[in-house]
Amino acid sequence: MHKIFFQDIIKVLHLKMEIEELKAVYIDDEPINLMLVQAYGLEFGLNIKTFESPVEGLDYILENDIDILYTDYMMPDIDGIELIKRFRKVHEEVPVVVITAAGDDQELKLNALKAGATDFLTKPIEIAEFKARSLNLLKLRVAQLKLKDKALLLEGEVREATKEIQNREHETLMVLGRAAEYKDAETANHTVRVAHYSKMLAKKYGLDEKMQEIIFYAAPYHDIGKVGIPDFVLLKEGRLTEEEFTIMKKHVYIGSEILKNTKSAYLIEGEKIALNHHEKFDGSGYPEGLVGEDIPISARIVSIADVFDALTSTRPYKKSWSIQDAILLLMNEKSKHFDPKLVDLFIGSMDEIKEIYDTFQ
Repeated sequence: MHKIFFQDIIKVLHLKMEIEELKAVYIDDEPINLMLVQAYGLEFGLNIKTFESPVEGLDYILENDIDILYTDYMMPDIDGIELIKRFRKVHEEVPVVVITAAGDDQELKLNALKAGATDFLTKPIEIAEFKARSLNLLKLRVAQLKLKDKALLLEGEVREATKEIQNREHETLMVLGRAAEYKDAETANHTVRVAHYSKMLAKKYGLDEKMQEIIFYAAPYHDIGKVGIPDFVLLKEGRLTEEEFTIMKKHVYIGSEILKNTKSAYLIEGEKIALNHHEKFDGSGYPEGLVGEDIPISARIVSIADVFDALTSTRPYKKSWSIQDAILLLMNEKSKHFDPKLVDLFIGSMDEIKEIYDTFQ
């Protein structure tokens, strides 16, 4: 018995604390009514902001968040129903109480309800009725706000969990990309630079942010098929024989086989890149001799990034080229090896290229 009694007291205290934090507004052109309602509200902890001018009151409630609105019906400049209609365009869920001397006017009540009124009080206002009706509406408002807070909290938690899963996926993609290059003479930083060059070029080309991200994480898989190339070919220092080069070209098919039939957007694009990054714009590339825009845009982008980085990097079998010499080769290969539009965009981005080059040495 005592336990139930104290629980009830605690509930009342919690509600009072919650009500004290709520924002209430009363609009009425009669100052005596404003003072009366404001005093009634203080009886149960509700601080009511009052407006004698309906125009000023409307401006306030449209520009500020409130939790309950009390309004008179008959007022100069704007009546209560029109005020409610405008208020509802901004605040759909806030309870609205119409306080009117025309309490028996059923048509008025119907029009007010259609406009969005929640409840009615008749003048002269009885304090007990005012408190009871107000508390019922305020309890609903408190529950409404708590539900909204929980929904926002849940939304934030879902967003964070999704971000964490995505971060782990990205981490896994990068680790596998480095693993694919482990036996190759090229360094892990090669794949990192190619990824950054590719994302930069995708942005310059006008691809959306999602596609830029996909290409960034898919680009390191361009040579994943090299894991299936024999070491005597893959690690040979010097020019490959025609027979060895035929073996080396198989890496595009091997890469495609490794990555195909996946559901990840990154790996799907990685498969396209792995298979097609040695195609050439004029159709002289391999494996299918695709021409121009028949080559996937991601593969056309990575082709430029891959060749540029290979030229400007030191290998056991060659010295690095200068950036200027590498750019000159890209220019000479416009419309032959490379997409001419992409070459122009790449060359026009020298500041970004040099920053990537210097950062990931």
